[in-house]
Amino acid sequence: MFDSPLCDRPLPTKPFFIQWLSYGLLNKPLLVVLLLLSFFGLFWVIQHTRGKHWLSKKKVILLLFGFTATLPLIFVVAAKGLVLFLPTDSGTAADAIVILGRGGTLHKERVNLAAELWQARRAPMIFVSGNGDARSMVEQLEAKGIPPRVLDGEECSLTTWENAVFSAAILRPQGIRRIILITDEPHMLRSLLVFRANNFTVIPRTTPLPPEFFGTRGKASMTLTEYAGIINYGWRGLFLTQRSPELNKPDLANPLQKAEEYGQQRRL
Repeated sequence: MFDSPLCDRPLPTKPFFIQWLSYGLLNKPLLVVLLLLSFFGLFWVIQHTRGKHWLSKKKVILLLFGFTATLPLIFVVAAKGLVLFLPTDSGTAADAIVILGRGGTLHKERVNLAAELWQARRAPMIFVSGNGDARSMVEQLEAKGIPPRVLDGEECSLTTWENAVFSAAILRPQGIRRIILITDEPHMLRSLLVFRANNFTVIPRTTPLPPEFFGTRGKASMTLTEYAGIINYGWRGLFLTQRSPELNKPDLANPLQKAEEYGQQRRL
């Protein structure tokens, strides 16, 4: 397994607006109400100063109530939008099953699905990607009876983009092009696009968010984070075909080179 000490670096921080939207607002519903009241109050003042009185206090209250009452529905629709256009799994064989890490609470579903797919002979190997996740999931796969010889992974990646970049650096030298990608439903669209950009043919297989760990607020938070992440990645051009990732992020050049060397050694 390609080890994280070879590429230790500080954990990247999320842009402030992503943190604020996905955590601050959802964890402070009173703040949401106050912000909405401020927005509609300002709008009312502007309209009032122009001599327009159609936006009465009663209408403001009703509009505010209607908006807040439909917030759960809005989040449900937004979550569905993240999986609506994902391609279906046609059962085609792949070169490898790739599991992305997203924290220990999500390991069980991913490990179970990967083991099921491997036992169904959908791919000859399982590759696990993610700093702080890879080794644990490999151990769980071994406990399920998956032979160590078919397991591999990397513990360097700290972001979804790095999941794809380091996986490509290790798997492409081994001739792996078609993968079954496993991650949770909100995360899949961004993951699929960035793995495609790194020249993989991707068969997506999603796992649900465990209800014992993710309630309505947690799912809404992840949904907001993913939409912000998709916009961020799109703006940075990370969904475009990547020819030389180290040129976009020079601090990854050395770990990438080591990962590619590791992939070549695995092929031999």
